[in-house]
This record gives sequence, C-alpha cells and structure tokens, in this order.
Amino acid sequence: MLTVIAEICVKPGRRRHVQEAIAVLTPTVLQEAGCGQYQMLIDHPAQVPWKQHSPDSLFMLEHWDSLRDLERHQQAPHMEAHRSAIKNDVVDVKIFVLEAAPL
Repeated sequence: MLTVIAEICVKPGRRRHVQEAIAVLTPTVLQEAGCGQYQMLIDHPAQVPWKQHSPDSLFMLEHWDSLRDLERHQQAPHMEAHRSAIKNDVVDVKIFVLEAAPL
C-alpha cells in the first residue's frame, strides 16, 4: 500500500473555493479502484514554535493499493477536469508518494 501526501498551495483568499471543489470530487475518487482513503486536511492554527504554518494550503492524505492505481487516478477524466477547474487558484502542488519503511 502507498500513502500519498499532497500539499496544494493555494492563492490567498481562494482556499475555501478549492476546498469546495475537492469536497465535490471526493466521492468519485473514493469509488476508484485501489483507493483506500482520500481525505482533505487543513492547517491547525496551533501557536507552538516547532510547527510549520500553511494557512493557504490544503493537504490530501491518500492510500492507494498500487502505483498503477495512483497513476490511473491521476489520469482519470474527473481529475483532469478538477485540475482545470482550480488551476487559477493553485500556486503549487507538492506530491509525496510514501511506503512503509522496513524495520
């Protein structure tokens, strides 16, 4: 199983719009083959010195059965449409594809 953490860096003031677009997209993604989790997260506004602050970012926490399932997800027509719909609101996207570390 692969874990994906994606940081979607959004233009100031546009995070809510992107959140709404992802909320609409989520049920479709959860129906995709190999998708075990697709969860949107936002920055918790804790005031502690060791925490990174990303108030204009959204984070996706995803679990996929295989790299092939993840690639199909990225190429799906609904993902193409989604990226097109939010492209003017997004500054950058950082995608991390992770696996469990061997012990």
